[in-house]
Order: sequence, then C-alpha cells, then structure tokens
Amino acid sequence: MADSCVVVADAARARFFTLEAAADPDFESGPNLVEHVGLDNAEASMQGKEKYSDNKSGRNQGGIGATHGFDDHRDKHDMENHRRFAQRVVSEAVSLANKSNARQLVITAEKQMLGMLRQAMSGSNHNSFEIREVAKDLTKLAPHEIHKHLAGEQLVPAQRRPGR
Repeated sequence: MADSCVVVADAARARFFTLEAAADPDFESGPNLVEHVGLDNAEASMQGKEKYSDNKSGRNQGGIGATHGFDDHRDKHDMENHRRFAQRVVSEAVSLANKSNARQLVITAEKQMLGMLRQAMSGSNHNSFEIREVAKDLTKLAPHEIHKHLAGEQLVPAQRRPGR
C-alpha cells in the first residue's frame, strides 16, 4: 500500500510513481518514489512531415499569383490527440491509485496539459483518494528530483536518511 501516487505528464509522455516506505528504515532512506508504468504519445513527439504530408500550414502553396490563407485544422487535430492522451493518462493513474489504495494522487503537468487532465479526471471514479495538482512539467527529471520538488511543495513527505 502506498500513501501517494504521483503522475508527471506532458503531451508526449506520462510517468507513474508510488511513494513507498523504506523496507528497513534503519538502513535505507525513505520514503522513495518508485516508477511503475509509462505511457508514450507517439504522435505528439513527431515532427513536420512525419505527422503531416506537408510540413507547412496555413497558406496555399500554389506557384503563380497570390497565396491564400486557409485553416487545415492541424491545431484541432493536435488538441484532440492531446485530449485522448490525457484520458489514457487519467485511466492509468486512477487504476494505479485504486490498486495501491493511495490516499492521494499528485498530478504534475504544464498548464495546458494539466487542464486536459483535470477535464478527463472529472469523468472518472476517484472518490477514494484526494487529487493534488502542480502546474509544472517534471517529466524529464529523475525520480529523486521529482520527489525533492514535491516535498518542497509539501505534497509528499521528504526523504529521510537511514536511522531517522
């Protein structure tokens, strides 16, 4: 059983952690963030022609005469992709929190993604734990750095040295 589950996410990937007590506090530091599964959003990390047949958006590419602006709906497509990814992230986060009997779920993401996660969370069943949010992208940090940041925000207990 973990008191807390932590999710760090951006539009391209999500990482899932539980905060686990040290097995032997006299000889090990703890609690520790333990990383579990991760999700990748492959389309979000694609660039230009990998994603679209034409990497220029918003204007007619015709050869002669005036060019005309148009909306090829790439932004809407990208937002829909991010929304679907947010739903996958929330589903996995709720599952992990329920499975580990967590009392709280800490979600960290940049502001736009956090809004999408919040929206996806509103439709899920999460009555058994409290949700805490941090509007910051921590996906590229190591687990101990994420833990240190969250402890500084007083969202999780700080890691203690052995024997304390």
